[in-house]
Amino acid sequence: MNDYWIAPSILSADFARLGEEASAVLEGGADMIHFDVMDNHYVPNLTIGPLVCKALRQHGIVAPIDVHLMVKPVDRLIADFIDAGADIISFHPEASEHVDRSLQIIREGGAKSGLVLNPATSLNWLQHLLDKVDLILLMSVNPGFSGQEFIDSTLDKISEAREIIDTAGRPIRLEVDGGVKIQNIGSIAKAGADTFVSGSAVFGTNDYAATITAMRKAITDSCS
Repeated sequence: MNDYWIAPSILSADFARLGEEASAVLEGGADMIHFDVMDNHYVPNLTIGPLVCKALRQHGIVAPIDVHLMVKPVDRLIADFIDAGADIISFHPEASEHVDRSLQIIREGGAKSGLVLNPATSLNWLQHLLDKVDLILLMSVNPGFSGQEFIDSTLDKISEAREIIDTAGRPIRLEVDGGVKIQNIGSIAKAGADTFVSGSAVFGTNDYAATITAMRKAITDSCS
C-alpha cells in the first residue's frame, strides 16, 4: 500500500451497486474501503451492519475494510464485524463502558484497533492508550451525516496528534474523516495526517481514478 492511504467511504456510494462501486474505487487507486456504521442511537442516522461487510467480501473485495463504529454499545458489534471480514475497527471512547477492554477485543480478534475522537473530544484520551491503538481517527465534522464541511480547527488538532504519535515512536496511522476533498487534502496531509476518508468528494464524481489521482497529487505537492 501507499504511504498515504485514501479510503473512500461507501456511505456515499450507490447502494444498488455497492459491490461494483467498491471495486471501482479500488481499481481507481484507493487503498481501502471505509465503512461507516451508524445506529440511530449514538448518532442520528441508521446505516449498515456486518452483513453488508460480509457481502463485500463475498463479492470479491480483498482490500482492507476500515470499519468506523458510530454505535453504542460497541463490544458485540466488534465481534460481528471481525467475523464479517473487517481489518480495522475504530470506535468512539464515549460509546464504550470500558475503552481498554473494547480495544483488547478488537486486537484479540485479529483486527487493527482504532480510537475515534470527535471535534470536541480531547486528545487526552490517548494518554494511557497509545500502546493499544493502531489508528487514531480524528473527525473533522460532527458524526452522523455525510457531505458536511471540514472544520478548519481540526488542522491544529491533527498537528497535535501527529506530535503525540511521533513522540511515542509507535506505528500508529493518523486518519481524518469529514469534508476531505481535493481542495483541502494537501493541507490535511501537511498537518500530519496519513490516512484520508472521503465520501461524496470521490463517489460524487464521474471519474474515481481521476479524483483519487488528483488527491494524491495535492498531497505530494503539499508535503514535498
